[in-house]
Amino acid sequence: MSDLLFEPCSFGPLTIPNRLVMAPMTRYMSPGGVPSDDVAAYYRRRVEGGTGLIITEGTTIDQDAASPNADIPRFHGDDALAGWQHVVDEVHAAGGVIMPQLWHQGTMRKPGSGAHPEAPSIGPSGLLLPGKERGIAMTQADIDHCVEAFAKAAGEAKRIGFDGVELHGAHGYLLDQFFWEGTNQRDDAYGGDLVKRTRFAAEITAAVRDRVGPDYPILLRFSQWKQQDFPAKLAQNPAELEAFLAPLIEAGVDIFHCSTRRFWLPEFEGSDLNLAGWTRQISGKPTITVGSIGLDDDFINTFSQGEAKVTKIDELLARLEREEFDLVAVGRILITNPAWPHLVREGRYDEILPYTKDALATLH
Repeated sequence: MSDLLFEPCSFGPLTIPNRLVMAPMTRYMSPGGVPSDDVAAYYRRRVEGGTGLIITEGTTIDQDAASPNADIPRFHGDDALAGWQHVVDEVHAAGGVIMPQLWHQGTMRKPGSGAHPEAPSIGPSGLLLPGKERGIAMTQADIDHCVEAFAKAAGEAKRIGFDGVELHGAHGYLLDQFFWEGTNQRDDAYGGDLVKRTRFAAEITAAVRDRVGPDYPILLRFSQWKQQDFPAKLAQNPAELEAFLAPLIEAGVDIFHCSTRRFWLPEFEGSDLNLAGWTRQISGKPTITVGSIGLDDDFINTFSQGEAKVTKIDELLARLEREEFDLVAVGRILITNPAWPHLVREGRYDEILPYTKDALATLH
């Protein structure tokens, strides 16, 4: 059944060598925001190890309060874009497909941090979580600037050879702060019910689509859970999920990257489908599943316990065979095992190393 993972797949004009995706993982190893030769080699190793699609770590748009750390790569400025050009060239030379994840932290950014400590953190209502203020509420000018910055970054991605773009709308960051009523208390066109709270992300998606043209793939990563609230749910049931997805599809999203902490957990009562499964069934769009694949515990617990053990992927393969989702994003296990796909395909589980949080200190 593992052969299913290694079938080439096409989505419109995009062909991916197999169904395996490297999930975006922040590494803090791009001094001054510029991805180095080491970063390019890091991504190339994963393609050589059998991963078909690379989604880069979050890379920040051109807005002063987008990033809390100068070692997080940016997606603006000639020096950073030249670094990304080298990353693209290395991944393509190894036979892979690559997309940048475009990111703004919103009020998750600690005020006074990053390359522009003087800039206030911004969000839909200046809230980090319900009832906890951090930063300021965005004006219409702030919103317009961010929409244009995302679109400009996507245009640059296409120009330098990336195969598509992913918009980071998950995990309690800026786009997700607009989605979530706990951090979006606006009473204008960007606030209100769940559908109205999609407006900011839909405007960004539409602006990106206008910039890159009709055939360039746009992915959106979204999650029910937030770093500020793990049990949070944007959609309480399939009908609400359908209402949430509709404006994003209309704006131009091609593929949904459905982030969960454990891929095997059902999203709604009465069905074993996970979030990617429900999203695919409701929308008819391709989906990416993610969440502790190849490991026995999620990343939050790993931070306290220090290690996640290796597991086989029989349940994942069974779900893939049932066409619950289209692509599979793998994260932490690829940090310790760049050739994890090859090892899985050959059944060499005894050679797979567990994930430890100490591995985050390396860029192997």
